[in-house]
Amino acid sequence: MDFNVKKLASDAGVFFTRAVQFTGEKFGQVEKTELDAHFESLLSRADSTKNWTEKIFRQTECLLQPNPSARIEEFLYEKLDRTVPSRPNNGELLGHYMQDAAKDFGPGTPYGNTLIKVGDCERRLGGAQREFLQTSAISFLAPLRNFLEGDWRTISKERRLLENRRLDLDSCKARLKKAKLAESKAAAVPDFQETRPRNYVLSASASALWSEEVDKAAHELRVAQTEFDRQAEVTRLLLEGISSTHVNHLRCLHEFVEAQTAYYKQCYLHMQDLQKELGSSNGDVFPNAFAGNPGLSMASGGSSPQGNATLPLDTASAVETDTLKIEEVQAPATGTRKAKVLYDYDAADTSELSLLADELITVYTVPGMDSDWLVGERGNQKGKVPVTYLELLS
Repeated sequence: MDFNVKKLASDAGVFFTRAVQFTGEKFGQVEKTELDAHFESLLSRADSTKNWTEKIFRQTECLLQPNPSARIEEFLYEKLDRTVPSRPNNGELLGHYMQDAAKDFGPGTPYGNTLIKVGDCERRLGGAQREFLQTSAISFLAPLRNFLEGDWRTISKERRLLENRRLDLDSCKARLKKAKLAESKAAAVPDFQETRPRNYVLSASASALWSEEVDKAAHELRVAQTEFDRQAEVTRLLLEGISSTHVNHLRCLHEFVEAQTAYYKQCYLHMQDLQKELGSSNGDVFPNAFAGNPGLSMASGGSSPQGNATLPLDTASAVETDTLKIEEVQAPATGTRKAKVLYDYDAADTSELSLLADELITVYTVPGMDSDWLVGERGNQKGKVPVTYLELLS
């Protein structure tokens, strides 16, 4: 019990001494040991690394898991050292709902059949996303977390120890300085004419006591200086290890980019297969939404999400109308209508009519023509025009 009390008293004394030194430094009343410029540069670089790594880590978490509740749940399971229960992601749920809807509507109907195919694609996209999240969590998030929760905590702990050693060193310097000042005053030669012998004896005794105090303070200063130098070297080695951390994070960043590339490539292939499957089931060929259709040009004034989602069929979808001679087609006596052009359209061949957004043209249909196309006239010009690029007027 005595040992614990003594240790508690000693720790309290050290804490008080450090607090006095720290307060004096803040008010500029005592001297402070400054670290060299290289060491300060290492500290600044380490702080910058920690701050940016933390921001990148948090934002990557938001990118991979936008749902904050799910992130909190994963964090709690991780702290409890338990496995996060597997749940379907949004893509997999969407695919499941689409396939259930197809069963309700009838898989033999065009809508139900398409729901089955799109739902299957969405489930595959969800599976690709799940694989991407797992790969990214292991190859990119885990190293960043290990640095923040492991290496950086060690660095922070050693930096706090270094700061305590510096406060102890500066306290010893101040104590030695005060002891030397008191010793010099006590060692001053007294005036024997005015000083009594008894005072002279007391003065000599005080001088000896202060000399002993100076020796003790000098010894404590040497010990404090040794401990400070040792802790500074340990901290310096840890701070220089930040360069290795950058190299490791660079490698992890390359792996993250590769995982993203593989994920988006897989999604592209799934969507391309879906386009082909839907096109073959409808007897049409859908334009490639990824590579773009050179026969179509959407100007900025006429682009819209609806136009992108329901692009007109290209010239391959108008095979049935190839036998029509556009120049021989005559406008019917009745049934012609005015139409406003929604988007710019570049004719793919001489049988089509190029369009400009917001212009008015005359349109009509002829027997045997694909329902996705109309014949349009503008002055002396005539040609096929896609219905989805038009707004029919009354």
